[in-house]
Amino acid sequence: MKSMKNGTIKAKSKTKISIDYKQLKLVIAIALLTSVTLINTTEIEHFVGVFSICLIAVSIMFMDIFRYRPAYAGKGKMLVLLGLLVVGSFLFGKGVEYLLLNFAKGMGFLNNKAIIYAIPVQSGAMLVSLLFDCHTAIIFSFIIGILGGVWQNDAFYSFYVFTGSIIAVFGVLRCRKRTDIVRGGLYLSSANVLSVFVISIANNQVLPSNIITPIIFAATSGFTIAAFVSMILPVLEYTFKVTTDITLLELLDLNQPLMRNLMINAPGTYHHSVIVGNLVEAAAEDIGVNPLLARVTAYYHDIGKMKMADYFIENQSNAVSKHEKLTPHMSSMILISHVKEGLDLAEEYKLPEPIKDIITQHHGTNIMTFFYQKAKEESSAPPKEGDYRYPGPKPQSSVAALVMVADAVEAASRVLKEPTPARITGLVEKIITNVLMDGQLNECDLTLKDVNVIKERFAYILNGIFHKRIEYPGFDFNKPEEGAKDKSNDKELAAKSKDKLPMAQGSNEAFSNAVGLGKS
Repeated sequence: MKSMKNGTIKAKSKTKISIDYKQLKLVIAIALLTSVTLINTTEIEHFVGVFSICLIAVSIMFMDIFRYRPAYAGKGKMLVLLGLLVVGSFLFGKGVEYLLLNFAKGMGFLNNKAIIYAIPVQSGAMLVSLLFDCHTAIIFSFIIGILGGVWQNDAFYSFYVFTGSIIAVFGVLRCRKRTDIVRGGLYLSSANVLSVFVISIANNQVLPSNIITPIIFAATSGFTIAAFVSMILPVLEYTFKVTTDITLLELLDLNQPLMRNLMINAPGTYHHSVIVGNLVEAAAEDIGVNPLLARVTAYYHDIGKMKMADYFIENQSNAVSKHEKLTPHMSSMILISHVKEGLDLAEEYKLPEPIKDIITQHHGTNIMTFFYQKAKEESSAPPKEGDYRYPGPKPQSSVAALVMVADAVEAASRVLKEPTPARITGLVEKIITNVLMDGQLNECDLTLKDVNVIKERFAYILNGIFHKRIEYPGFDFNKPEEGAKDKSNDKELAAKSKDKLPMAQGSNEAFSNAVGLGKS
């Protein structure tokens, strides 16, 4: 975060490219395995040449990743996965090539050269697009294209592999369900057919007898790749603990056990989480964050409240709070525990790592000012501030920061008596400013420009939620029903609730923390 301290703005330092010894060994190992896969002879000169090309190509790929995707540099398993996809693409391709060549000999095909267009080497680029990101997949496609030409000793084959890989990357870029992989395979087949036609023209081989077989092989390759990717993707997701958009969409299903239990056991928390999800999704895409990831993590960020749902105000149906008979320290312990309980549930149900991160980070190191102030008033000795702070850590990513701010904004919006656009805008501005001044966003990568965008989007969404409605003719919904409690009792309970400020409990402790409610 470009944070403000003493009136100044601290800018991000430039990213430095640094490769440690383990990463260097990984690059050499990948280049060695790839060169062993690609060589067609046992000549030492040929091996040295191919290995040199592989080493340069793989080094370029990793340098690009360390420069533009530094988050992967600290994740050894992701670098290993990327290296395995490089080697695996050619290993799998070579196996398919061997089977097709023997099949062609058995069937008496004359044009064995066309078989190379059926080799599913482009499957690696599609997998990288699904498991990593578009940028990494593009550089991967470039490297695969170069090495593909070295493998087949054919510059035109480099063009074929690179073009198909790029189309495979963009074909599954917005993959939201597993059937979208089939659609990506269709796009890939079309691109491969076009590439074969262009290559045939360049080679002056446009006669039907020369072009039909390559086109048939190219057309079938896309569907072969789609089938292979559909089978291997769940295995790689599970083995390397990678969260794809497909996995995230599955977690949005309300029939998921955790979502169903949250809806039944803590309906107020469930509704709060849904609204927070709407807020973060609206702002996520504008600041360059995956909106689906933001929404899903918001849905699950408060699942720990199911354990003791009645102690959180959004789930309380009685006018008297359960915290009335508890000491401030005990109340703070109960509220803080929902983070640990949520993490335990996430472990039990094997939720992805990004969701676990948001569960632990969405309160940062905020202090529960309501109970802290109450403890100061009730005790002669000053209480320990650490007993009333969340354990943290502070948000480490833009998604975690979004969920923290949206959590506080949604809670605060519930106490607005007349939610006019001006009041909503002022509320959002005040909460986000206090979160910034408290230093909760110092460790994430949000910029001040991003913060301004978040303010605008949150205010826009909340204005839509609290829109006005006309009254129904002949109905007075504000008129008390017969048998209702005496008005004096209602006023007494309302006054008591106001004095005790129950909004500082449960979800709304985020609001009290953000605006500094009760701070001395």
